[in-house]
Amino acid sequence: MHRRSLIAAAGAALAVPRRVGAQGAYPDRPIRLIVPFPPAGGTDVISREIGTRIANATGWNIVTDNRPGAGGNIGLDAVAKSAPDGYTIGMGQTANLAINPTLYPSIPFDPLRDFSLVSLVAQQPCVLVVRRASPIRSLADYIAAGRAQNGAQPVGHSGSGTVGHLAGEMFARRCGVPITSIPYRGAAPVVTDLLGGRIEAFWANPLAVKGVLESNDVRALAVTSPQRSRTFPEVPTVAELGYDGFEAMNWTGLVGPARIPDPIVARLNEEVRKALTREETIARLAAEGSEPLGSTPAEFRAYLETEHAKWGRIVREGRITLD
Repeated sequence: MHRRSLIAAAGAALAVPRRVGAQGAYPDRPIRLIVPFPPAGGTDVISREIGTRIANATGWNIVTDNRPGAGGNIGLDAVAKSAPDGYTIGMGQTANLAINPTLYPSIPFDPLRDFSLVSLVAQQPCVLVVRRASPIRSLADYIAAGRAQNGAQPVGHSGSGTVGHLAGEMFARRCGVPITSIPYRGAAPVVTDLLGGRIEAFWANPLAVKGVLESNDVRALAVTSPQRSRTFPEVPTVAELGYDGFEAMNWTGLVGPARIPDPIVARLNEEVRKALTREETIARLAAEGSEPLGSTPAEFRAYLETEHAKWGRIVREGRITLD
């Protein structure tokens, strides 16, 4: 599925009932949107943007409820265990829907069984950066430096099991150059050690390094999207630099508990996709280094199945565990 093209169809009206069951029009009370991460983070920003745009367009009352913990598992479990009536929804993402099921010894939900998948929402790539003073000036230099250090190349990441962590491991396996993967608690200390020369590179989310890129303190070598990022159009993709098919995206998608009635899922899907076509939404997402997606529920399921298999394989083959 060519996900960027999905947004082109998002403005089309969907033929869905405006009334569902004997309860009357949906919704007739507030909708709780669970965000499984703390306020002000990337998933929270996207969730509040989508919730606000839908509320402004429809008059719905959408209440954001942050439920962080366990890599997003706590919040998503609350969604999975809620009543399947469309009044509790949540913002899933790559980590909690596609990576955590293999990374964690056990999680309380099955992402392919326990959710109604409403729509993909947004995506952002990782961007590989080095400090400006580094002799590494290209992806080829990065690989050469890794080979010269014979597995001792220190590469930071913002937490075990994050997309940035696994992107670095996946690329190391792809190019046959092992790295020393160094975990941190969040992106800020990674950037500090990168600038201080204590690590050599960082597979970062765009927002984490946007400031130091703009101040010219770091150099971007490549992005992990299938096409060049609108946020960093001058930065080549890993794929175009000789690693065809390489892709590592941090994506978000709106979910609800399993067995929400189809008309309600369709109504939510319609409003999400409309919100993603608005210029204000596109601009807000761009400021976070993200791009809108939008999909049908069936397209979301097909994509999740692919991502679930891909990231699970990487975790198992790399023997990656929580620190």
